[in-house]
Amino acid sequence: MRGSPIGCSTPLVVSSSRSRCTFGICRLLGGSVATQRSYGMDLLRWFRFLWALEVPWNQVTRSEACDFSRWIQITDKPRDPGFGAATLNPVTGKRSPGSKYAASTRGHSESVLRSFYEFHAETGSGPMVNPFPLVRRGRRAHAHHNPMELYRHERAGLYRPRPVRRVPRGIPDEKFNELFAQLGLHRDRALVAFWVSSGARACELLGARYRDSDPGQQLITVVRKGSRAIQPVPASPDAFVWLRLYQAQMQGLVAAGGDESLWWTLRRPFRPLGYHAAYRMFTRANAALGSNWTLHDLRHTAAYRMARDSDMPLTDVQWVLGHAQLSTSRVGHTARYLCSGPFPCGPPPNQLCRTRHNGFYVEHRIMPNEPRKLVVCPGQQSGRG
Repeated sequence: MRGSPIGCSTPLVVSSSRSRCTFGICRLLGGSVATQRSYGMDLLRWFRFLWALEVPWNQVTRSEACDFSRWIQITDKPRDPGFGAATLNPVTGKRSPGSKYAASTRGHSESVLRSFYEFHAETGSGPMVNPFPLVRRGRRAHAHHNPMELYRHERAGLYRPRPVRRVPRGIPDEKFNELFAQLGLHRDRALVAFWVSSGARACELLGARYRDSDPGQQLITVVRKGSRAIQPVPASPDAFVWLRLYQAQMQGLVAAGGDESLWWTLRRPFRPLGYHAAYRMFTRANAALGSNWTLHDLRHTAAYRMARDSDMPLTDVQWVLGHAQLSTSRVGHTARYLCSGPFPCGPPPNQLCRTRHNGFYVEHRIMPNEPRKLVVCPGQQSGRG
């Protein structure tokens, strides 16, 4: 399997002794190198399934697609022999990854394969009928939609698993202080401080350049995932202090200025810091506390802290986090009702508030002089569209 740079018209080719499939990056991928890799791994999993059945990729039907969707639900993921079973972490309350493929992984695989066969159906190089069809058959999207309700996602695949709705988890302040104390390097402290104050994704911050840091205005510029938009986001003064200490430590050892990378490895030869190296750094800090938080939990923590501020509207939280839809920020905005400290505006009245989000109702009862509680319960999809 080989690829080509983003923006090039040269297609990504997946080749084997029995089949060869070609698709254009600009048409199907259009993302970063990590996106190309994830798409390629989904296709490789599908091709291995077809090789075992001895069915050519361009002659598959819905029968093979249905069997594959069932197989990926019951099969175990390939993993290292020393990897243990899924357990509940006593510190964070999060469950470690299990032996089966998650619903999000199966949903991503279905989307990739459906787009792959849509492309070959248009070019005439694949089956005439997509083996991974949509649920909507012969009718327009959002037919008979109730204007008082939110729009549902009508482009769901027929074999796409139902996603699991979860309330995002944040790191409590006291646990974050303990986790931050385990970081022994200025670079690691600067990274975690930027993640938890700016809400930037891990890959977005690691891709920052030297010129992207603006300590005078307390802004750091990142390239947004997906849209690839260039956006300056605010960060805390402590993050820029740790960054300056790290730059002073690396002065004269690495190239600085212009388009040079902002984050470097500490071992020679010096190379730009990648995601896996940052992930291992955060894993070592977790191991000292016995926790299993991830780098994305720092983004959730930043969203919780922003939502906790009564002077910060939800639209500002959406802009800082880079969410395309306001409904995506709405789930994180419920963190305002999770704070256990004293209320800045006085105790609110005893009332039950209920909001709807993507078929789920989020209920929170506000009690005076008590920690605010959040309950998420499934609701019925309204509307006949």
